[in-house]
Amino acid sequence: MPDYCERLGPGLWGEPLNSLTNLAFLVAAVLVWRLAAGDRIGRLLAGSIGLVFAASTVFHLVATRWAGAADSLSILVFVLVYVVLFGRVFLGWRHAWLAAPAFLALTAATALLGGGLYLAAVIGLFAFAALLAFRRDTYWTHFAIAGAVFALSLSLRTLDRDVCDYVPVGTHFLWHLLNGLVLYLVSRTMVLKHRP
Repeated sequence: MPDYCERLGPGLWGEPLNSLTNLAFLVAAVLVWRLAAGDRIGRLLAGSIGLVFAASTVFHLVATRWAGAADSLSILVFVLVYVVLFGRVFLGWRHAWLAAPAFLALTAATALLGGGLYLAAVIGLFAFAALLAFRRDTYWTHFAIAGAVFALSLSLRTLDRDVCDYVPVGTHFLWHLLNGLVLYLVSRTMVLKHRP
């Protein structure tokens, strides 16, 4: 059972706000799908966001360990797909798949150092921004903005249990809303870059 401020008890509606704000992922998935207009990369990203929507919604409805694992796994799938696509689309790497194990190593390192599982994604977004800025690619600002939004989102997720006495619903629902925005921003950037 998850340890969130909003968890009111067992049952499907134990976390109503956390459950409903997962719709931010569905909205992001639909917008990216429409923007993709048949582009395979865009549709792959839209499908990956849809997977996050489904897994996170189930997790906040049933609040079980397997659902929590599925939630984390869906986010990992999106991130790994994205880092490989970044290497291919933005950098033109022939062996872009190597970005996936490199990111997993970074995630393991930050987790061992006490940074949790999501700090690596923040570092990755700012690294993408810095790399593109160095290459004079104007899309660097998109990743800088997404990195800033995700850093705020992660901060709110981390604060959830600490603010329960002051904010009974907690701050986890803001993690959903802001992450829906982040996934849309980075996916939109990828689609725009990949278009002929």
